[in-house]
Amino acid sequence: MTVQYENTDDFRGARFTGVDLSGATFRECDLGRVKISGAMLVDVSLSGWIRNLRVEDVDVTAFVEAELDRRHPERAQVREMRTADDYRAAWGTVERLWAQTVARAERLPEAARQERVDGEWSFVETLRHLVFATDLWAGHMILDEPAPYHRLGLPPTDYPPEDLAALPVEPDSRPSYVDVMAARAGRMALVRGIVDGLTDDELDRMSTGGLPRAWDESPKPVRTCLRVVMNEAVEHRRYAVRDLAALEAR
Repeated sequence: MTVQYENTDDFRGARFTGVDLSGATFRECDLGRVKISGAMLVDVSLSGWIRNLRVEDVDVTAFVEAELDRRHPERAQVREMRTADDYRAAWGTVERLWAQTVARAERLPEAARQERVDGEWSFVETLRHLVFATDLWAGHMILDEPAPYHRLGLPPTDYPPEDLAALPVEPDSRPSYVDVMAARAGRMALVRGIVDGLTDDELDRMSTGGLPRAWDESPKPVRTCLRVVMNEAVEHRRYAVRDLAALEAR
């Protein structure tokens, strides 16, 4: 049976020498300032918040970012948003790309849309997470709605448990693709309504809602909240497309 280590700092500052870590999985782990030397790194996959990554003393971060931008130019479009028109154009790109991705997913059976690939969120779970992200950053932060959260929304795995307990969400439920798509369509329309009425001045308005206590609680401008919504849509689509390819290959 695989040994599980969860929510621990027992390994902070530890030194591993001659240890067999082949096949190990690290999720939501802080690997900052980790040094690996004299190791065999074959068929290794890295993803997450990667900065200042040196391989054989070569910082490969800029190369990785440039290659991701080449494959997914929508990342750069979202990153370079400045004006209200930029935000509208970027959301139009998000809508177009997600429409293509949903059409691709709908060619698969329901079971495949519910299936996790290599332990990652399923397509349905990804949509549920985007529902939650929109509820938090658009419904709550920008619009200050008193009850923005859909029960099918799926919070990130690091969402503070004490704050999650106060929300009317059901992270352990297993809804159908149709039900989740209905919720997602409503949230897409909500963001479309925000960007359609957006002005340059509105981008600098400070949000009235607040983030969980364990996160940064300082007020955020509307531009930042919308950027989070769009980044979530762009990055999770990238993961979804990767996993759809694996499901299609079978």
